[in-house]
Parts: sequence; C-alpha cells; structure tokens
Amino acid sequence: MSQSRETTELSPRAQHLLRTLVQCYISDGRPVGSRSLVKASGLSVSSATVRNVMAELEELGYVCSPHTSAGRQPTDKGYRFFVDTLLSARSWDTDQFDALELRLEAGGRTDELLGSASHLLSGLTRYAGVVTLPRQDLRALRHVEFLPLSGNRVLAIVVLNESDVENRVIETDRPYQESELRTLSNYLNAQFSGWDVQRVRQSLVEAMREDRERMDQLMQTAFEMGEKVFNDEETGEDCVVAGETNLMALSELSDLDKLRELFRAFNEKRDMLHLLDRCLSAEGVQIFIGREAGYRVFDGCSLVTARYAMEGQPVGVLGVIGPTRMAYQRVIPIVDMTAQLLGAALNQTR
Repeated sequence: MSQSRETTELSPRAQHLLRTLVQCYISDGRPVGSRSLVKASGLSVSSATVRNVMAELEELGYVCSPHTSAGRQPTDKGYRFFVDTLLSARSWDTDQFDALELRLEAGGRTDELLGSASHLLSGLTRYAGVVTLPRQDLRALRHVEFLPLSGNRVLAIVVLNESDVENRVIETDRPYQESELRTLSNYLNAQFSGWDVQRVRQSLVEAMREDRERMDQLMQTAFEMGEKVFNDEETGEDCVVAGETNLMALSELSDLDKLRELFRAFNEKRDMLHLLDRCLSAEGVQIFIGREAGYRVFDGCSLVTARYAMEGQPVGVLGVIGPTRMAYQRVIPIVDMTAQLLGAALNQTR
C-alpha cells in the first residue's frame, strides 16, 4: 500500500514521533503525552518541540486528543500510516512460520482445515478469525429448467458449476403448462445464473419474507417455485468464523449497541463477505481500518486479510477482525503466514 503525498511530506522526525505514538497507544490504550513521547522516542528534543509536532499532526488528521488536557491518540489515518510502514518494511520470522506450520497440518478434510485456520487465527490474536470457503467448493447455478409431470408435480433440472446436473421433483399448488414453466425458468435464470446456490436460496427466502407485497405475479410465482427447488439445499456457510466472543473482552468494543451490530454482522455475514470478496483480487496483506471498510458496522474495527491459493490460483480469503487499536506487528505476519500454510495444506489434500 502506498503512502499518501501528505505522509511523505512529513519530516523524518514527525514520522518517527507518529510511529512511536501509535506503538505506545497500541501498547497501553492511553493517550500519549509529550513527555512520555520524548522518552519513548529516544530523540534529543524538548517537550515543547514534540507538542509543536503533535499540533501539526493533529491538524493533518493523524492524531487527535479526547479532551483538552489529555495527550494524543492515533486516528484511523494515523493507524494507516503506521500499517503502511510495517507493510513496506515487513520481514517475517521463519521460526514463527515453522511453529504455525505445526498447528495447521494437511491431511484433514477441507472443512476441517478451514475450521482449524479460523480457530488458529482467533487463538493466536485473541480477536475474531474468519476464513471464506474455497471458491471451487461453491456450487454455482448455471441453469434451471422446469418440466411438467402428472398432477401437481414439476421436474426441476438444475445445472451447477460447469456440467453437474441434478433432477428434483417438487410439489406445486396447481398443475402448470410447459409454456408457464418456461417463463418461470427464464426469469430465475436471468436473476440468479452464476450465483452460488446458497446465496440463491437465501435471497429467495429473504425476498419472500420481506418483499411479497411489492412483487408482480410472475416474480412471486417464480420465487415461490425457486424456493421449493432450493429448499432442500444444505444450509452451508460461505465462511467460517471463530472467536467472536473474544471481542466482548475488549474495552474499545465494549459498547453494547456496537457489540450487537457486530454479532449481527457475524451471523448474517453479508457485509463481511462483500468486504472479503474485494480482497480476493488483491495481492498481499490487505488492511481496512475503521471507516475504510465502507460499512458502518465495522467503524472502530480493523480487518487484516490475505488470500490463500490452491494450485497457484487464489480461491479464498482469511483474516482477523479486531479493534483499530490492534497489535498490527503481531497480527499482520500471523495472517500472512496462515494464508500461505492453509493454501499449502489444501493442495496436499487434493
């Protein structure tokens, strides 16, 4: 991630003091005063000089003060500067990599490895760990076709992925003509072709629950038919989350309303999956700090992610969700190395 033009125009002293302030705040969670910052920085400067630098950084939006007499603490922009510095100068510990490898061994099923990775991330960081399913394990709807059978029965021919075909017989409330069924299947194909079947099922259920009054007759009938077709799908998950309760112990996220919103996001997974999907096409470690995520529910949180690959192709994303006052120096290498190890373990299970 590149630093902004504003950041590169900071003097070396200002950059050093900002890095030191972020490290101090991450360590103890208290605003940092000028005297403490002089001592922690190791610079031969006066407290007055540091106060002037802090005033400049506050004006530029890197730090803020919770109240007049307090010291400074980093803003999201200040954390971003700190994180970009870490990423541009990263060098991971090979001993730590070897230790992680012992805890994520190949040999199990894919779901077991994904669960192990999410619990590993959560256990090592004490935040929430999340791993998306490999894309190739998802079942994409390519085409659905309906054919009339005797009585109130319809044959649904469902084509998944590239060539997997499944036949399902469903009971309807009345007989349907072939032309009617063709119209219904055309409508569903136009709406959902290419979607994972779990997402199709979820969308149909939500639409039937929330939007029935706004549907025209064709849409309502098509959705009712589609809901019957995909009703027997196993309610599999698009991602595995572990350690959500770790967040309850963090003072930064102790607000009950905030916690309710976060746990709702963990349960519904929609916003989280959209965010993780954005990381699948990006190389290296990706970090969203506070409002950078683009979803209000993650304000005050940071998400550190990395994609994992199978046979050289990125197929999923894993990461850690915690407060913006996160131990980035520990979390970033853990996430990066776990992604590498998960991909290697999955390749060995094939």
